[in-house]
Amino acid sequence: MKQRTLSREISISGKGLHSGADVVLTLRPAKEDSGIVYRRVDVAGTPEFRPVADMLGTSVRNTTISQGHFQLHTIEHINSALNGMGVDNCIVEMNASEPPILDGSAAPFVAMIKEAGIVEQEKERVYYAVREPVSVVDGERSIIALPYDGFKITLTSTDDRGKHTQNLTIEINPENYEKLLCNARTFADFDDIENLRKAGLIKGGSLDCAIIIKGNDVIANGGLRYPDEFVRHKIMDLVGDIVLVGAPIKAHLIAVRTGHALNGKLSQAIRAQMLTPQKKKGAVPADATALNIKQILDLMPHRYPFVMVDRVLSIDHGAKSIVALKNVTNDEPFFTGHFPGNPVMPGVLQVEAMAQVAGLMLLALANEPGEHITLFMSADKVKFRRVVTPGDQLVIEAKIIKNRGNKIFTAEACCKVNDEVVSSADIMFSVSLSKAANL
Repeated sequence: MKQRTLSREISISGKGLHSGADVVLTLRPAKEDSGIVYRRVDVAGTPEFRPVADMLGTSVRNTTISQGHFQLHTIEHINSALNGMGVDNCIVEMNASEPPILDGSAAPFVAMIKEAGIVEQEKERVYYAVREPVSVVDGERSIIALPYDGFKITLTSTDDRGKHTQNLTIEINPENYEKLLCNARTFADFDDIENLRKAGLIKGGSLDCAIIIKGNDVIANGGLRYPDEFVRHKIMDLVGDIVLVGAPIKAHLIAVRTGHALNGKLSQAIRAQMLTPQKKKGAVPADATALNIKQILDLMPHRYPFVMVDRVLSIDHGAKSIVALKNVTNDEPFFTGHFPGNPVMPGVLQVEAMAQVAGLMLLALANEPGEHITLFMSADKVKFRRVVTPGDQLVIEAKIIKNRGNKIFTAEACCKVNDEVVSSADIMFSVSLSKAANL
């Protein structure tokens, strides 16, 4: 896919959400490989910022970046609109430190982008494909970025009282973004408003740009735009905050109770992975029938806290089957929020363990050093039969049952505790191996 920018410049004006200042925002076309660049025309020298996660400041109810003595606030909605509509290169010019809040959604910015028009440029768009899982956790809040050939977000939105819990999965592309996300408005709990005002925030806030939740009641001008507007707005925010990685990404983000601070931490973690050269993996003996943790780490791209294999107990080369071990300890990072006082290993991580073991078998059988990776594509016939808790020893078994063109493989897998199957699934994954034909 080619890089894209705007056909012409276009402007809009309004008040900043937190500053209450009058703001004029202008979007201008930009050269290839520019990215999204902010220009402060109210500051001497008209400094420019290309916001990335390294520049993150304190993000309270907004995304803030800092460069030298200058800051930008509340840039998540305009970033979201540009990212969601597939605009790679754009100059965002402002005469204040934050964009106008407008109606509290990204829809006015999407309308600007469409009115200005989008044009393709000569160079190809360069994505960063998340090469191994990335996780950030803050109490009961969490986001996991998994390798995925596309951009998809699965998000659960709720509050401390468990009210207005909403769940949604959306494949992020311009059509879905405009139709399913951009109109979702920001929202706040009525009980939080006074504290926000005392903190000097939301000076430009009103019912014209936000939804208010008061107990079980929802106060919104014109009513809700979507029945599940809250979770859609959270996804919209995440689409904007992930811009701070510094490149369009390919990943499946699975998130629970997100906020701008957590979104920023995820962007920092993905950016760190992107900027770290991938370590070449070594080979293991061709006749190896077991692997220790060092050999496992030589083969796998995963690292703490996402290594779901402690030891490979056996490899049957002829049967293309493998048995591995995962010791489930009370120190696992996911037990912090799943669930406090009653720790349970998430089912999705049991599926991840099965996928890692199935992929590890092929990497071991290939006996080939280099930057090879297995990518989890889908899970079918998934079943969870009992919970897995700290102290359990998870025995993971996998067997290759299908091979499509030596590129896509399907494995039959299960997890056992005390010889009892606790979960099972058919795992489909792709693999990059020059010697795959020998498998």
